[in-house]
Amino acid sequence: MLIIQKHYLREFFKVLTLIAAGLALIFSLLDLIDKIDDFLPYKPSIKSLILYVVFNFPRYLLYLFPMAILLCSLFVVSQAKRREEITSIKAAGGRLRTLFMPFLYGGIALSLFGFVLGEAVVPEFSKRAFELKSSIMKKGKKFSFKEGTMWLRAADGSIVKIGLYMPEEKISKDISIFKVGSGRMRERIEAEEARWIDVKGSDGKWVLENVTVYDMEQSSIKNYNSLEYPFIGPPSVFAEEIRKPEDMGIKELFRYTKRLEEAGFRNLKLLVDLNSKISYPVVNFFMVLLGISLPMRGKAGGGLATTAIGIFISLLYWVSHAMSLSMGYTGILPPIIAAWFVPLVFAVIAVKFFRKIHE
Repeated sequence: MLIIQKHYLREFFKVLTLIAAGLALIFSLLDLIDKIDDFLPYKPSIKSLILYVVFNFPRYLLYLFPMAILLCSLFVVSQAKRREEITSIKAAGGRLRTLFMPFLYGGIALSLFGFVLGEAVVPEFSKRAFELKSSIMKKGKKFSFKEGTMWLRAADGSIVKIGLYMPEEKISKDISIFKVGSGRMRERIEAEEARWIDVKGSDGKWVLENVTVYDMEQSSIKNYNSLEYPFIGPPSVFAEEIRKPEDMGIKELFRYTKRLEEAGFRNLKLLVDLNSKISYPVVNFFMVLLGISLPMRGKAGGGLATTAIGIFISLLYWVSHAMSLSMGYTGILPPIIAAWFVPLVFAVIAVKFFRKIHE
């Protein structure tokens, strides 16, 4: 690698670290400010508030990474062009695409970093952020949710296991209810399915279907076609505890969608989010490519102009990608197309611009 290539690459990663970390920290602090009114009545310690910011940091870093990458690559190449370094390299017979080849390898590394961040770091830190929030607000942990399986404590003290919970449909599959008293199990209820029924004038109720009740005290077994069970609580109670797709890794989200499909349900939102989790880090590579190529076309100038161009392109990407995902959620576009259309369009533009760099 040439000295000038090492210099540009070192400058790029130095600026990227500052901008990416700075933006992620600002958004984490804004998240804390948004929640501070909920926290203050419980008099949280400074340490807890700092930890809340730290735990949210990776999520915002992943979200803002493409924008930071584009801004940094635009800035480094624009500055080199403004200082006439690019002109000097061309005059000396240097090939520009070869000059920027290390940036391409760096872009691949940044895409891989995005995958690792989204798969291993963000889910774990998001889980810790939620647990810390519950701890600050003195909420005992009543739920456990993973890949659609939920464990919870009902209002009557029973322990409930829901094999597969579908929030959008308000349906639970494979329900087991364990009633314990005096140190032993008194009753076990098994149901194939439970549906939430909205009732006018009240919150609603859960109705168990295809029910078997095992009474340990009476040594009896009873079967019911349906049975009301009012102690689980409404679906709105589960909303905060259920892990959102953005807080899950690709593996966990894939297994969850697979389980839903096996149960006969196709959740479009989860399928779109699953594909988006794969496509989103890929765009990091093409943001590097775009950031290199645009200044070579004479489109970028000094610091302010470069920043404006970077922010505009980033906003254009986010808005168009969000619209595409929304069309996937509603079924207008297939999940794969909804998640990959905008990244691929930007990829084609970036590759085209890079190939047109004048040697």
